[in-house]
Amino acid sequence: MDIRSHEFQPRAVAALHDTSLQQAMDKARDGFVAKRAVQVAELSEFEALREAAKTLKDHVLDHLDHYLERYEAAVVAAGGQVHWARDDAEARRIILDICKRVDARTVTKGKSMVSEEIGLNTALIDAGLTVVETDLGEYIIQLAGEAPSHIIAPAVHKTREQVSDLFEKAHGGPRLTEIADLVDAARLALRERYFQADVGITGGNFLIAETGSSLIVTNEGNGDLTQTLARVHIVTAGIERVVPTLDDATLFLRLLARSATGQETETYTTISTGPKPADDLDGPEEYHVVLVDNGRSRMLAGPFREMLRCIRCGACMNHCPVYGAIGGHAYGWVYPGPMGSVLTPLIKGLDAAYDLPNACTLNGRCASVCPVKIPLPDLLRRLRHEQFKQSITPRRKRYALGAWRLLATRPKLYHALERLAARALAAIGGHAGRIRRLPGARGWTEARDLPAPQGRTFLERWQTERGQS
Repeated sequence: MDIRSHEFQPRAVAALHDTSLQQAMDKARDGFVAKRAVQVAELSEFEALREAAKTLKDHVLDHLDHYLERYEAAVVAAGGQVHWARDDAEARRIILDICKRVDARTVTKGKSMVSEEIGLNTALIDAGLTVVETDLGEYIIQLAGEAPSHIIAPAVHKTREQVSDLFEKAHGGPRLTEIADLVDAARLALRERYFQADVGITGGNFLIAETGSSLIVTNEGNGDLTQTLARVHIVTAGIERVVPTLDDATLFLRLLARSATGQETETYTTISTGPKPADDLDGPEEYHVVLVDNGRSRMLAGPFREMLRCIRCGACMNHCPVYGAIGGHAYGWVYPGPMGSVLTPLIKGLDAAYDLPNACTLNGRCASVCPVKIPLPDLLRRLRHEQFKQSITPRRKRYALGAWRLLATRPKLYHALERLAARALAAIGGHAGRIRRLPGARGWTEARDLPAPQGRTFLERWQTERGQS
C-alpha cells in the first residue's frame, strides 16, 4: 500500500464534506464507545488488568530476543518453519517464494494488518495469484478496490446502501438490502474459494513462545477456514506479538474484545500449532511464520518503544475526535487514528507523514482507553519535537512557534495580549457567540463555527472568583 500521508490535509477536508462517510462514522462511533463503556463497567478488575498487561508487555520487550528465540524453537519442534523479514520487501519475497514453490494459484487471506503493512496483496496479484479476502469487511473493500479504514472494522466507512451496490455489481441477482442477506451472500461467494485455496494467510494476534502456537481472534470463523483448508498456512506477524505462555495470552484476550468491539469475548479464538500430523484429515501440510521487523527493532531501541505494547484493538481511534470526524483513509496509510499517527512516521519517515502527529488535539482520550496504557499524546508530542529538531516543520510554523515562545516567556505581555484577543473575539462573535469566518483560522471555520470567548480570559475569571486582583 503506497503511503499518501502527505495528502492528509486535502483528504481530511474531503472527508468532512463526504455525506455518506459522515453518516457511516456517526453510526460506528456511538456503537464502539457505548459498548466498550458497558463492558468496562461490568468488569471491576478492568483497570488492574490494564496495569498487568502493561507490565507484562514491558517485560516481553525487555527480553524480546529471548522470547523470539524460544518461540522459533517451539515452532520448529512442532514441524513448522520461521522466516525472519527485516523489512516489507523481504517479507514479500519470502511469501512469494513459498507460494511459487508449492505452485499456488489461489490464496485466501484472513484479516492481517501486517500483510497490509508490507503491501502483500499487490505483490501476490502482480505475481499472477488470485487473492481472496475472507474477512467480511476486507471482502467488501476488496470489491470496492479500497484500503481498510479501521484496523478491526475495515469497511466501517461504508453505508449499507454502498455495500448493497457493491454486492449487486459483483454477485448479480436481486439487490439485497438487509444485513443478514448481505452476510449470506458473502458466505456463498467465499465458500468455494476456501476449497480452491492452495495457501491460506492469516495474521497472528499473539504468538505463544512456550508452544510455538499462533493465536487469532475473529467473529466470523473465516480465519479457521483460511488456515485449515489450504495446503499451506502462512502466519504474518510483527516481532512484538510474542507472549511467553498461553496463560499470558488470556490476560490480553480479556482486554482485547472489550476494548475493540465492546464484547466480553470474541466469537472465535483459534490456536494453531504446526502442520497437521500425518494421520489427521484436516489442517495444512505446511506451517510457516513470517516474523516482520520493518522498523520495530529501531523503535525498541529508542524513545518510542512503548508503542510496541500495542495489541491492535482500535480503541484509541474509536475514541479519537479527529478520526471520528474524518475516518481512516485521510491518514493515507495502513494505520489510522492515534496509533497510526505514531506508527506511520516511525515506519515510513517523519517527513513522509508530517501532518499525522500534528493532527491531534492532545485531549488524552486515546491514552485513557488504551488497554496497555500507551501514552499516545506523549509520543505524538515527542514526534513533533523530533520534526522540529530535524527542521521538517515548515519554516512559517517554526517562526510562529518562536513568536509564541517569545510571548510565553514574558507573562505580563502574554496576558495583556490574551485579554485583548479575548475581548476582540467576543466582539466578533456578537450575540450568537460563534465566529463563522476568521483570518488565520480558515482550516477550522471552513467546516464548523469557532466558539467565541465570553470577553474575559480564564485567568481573569479565576482571579475574580477567588477575590484576587
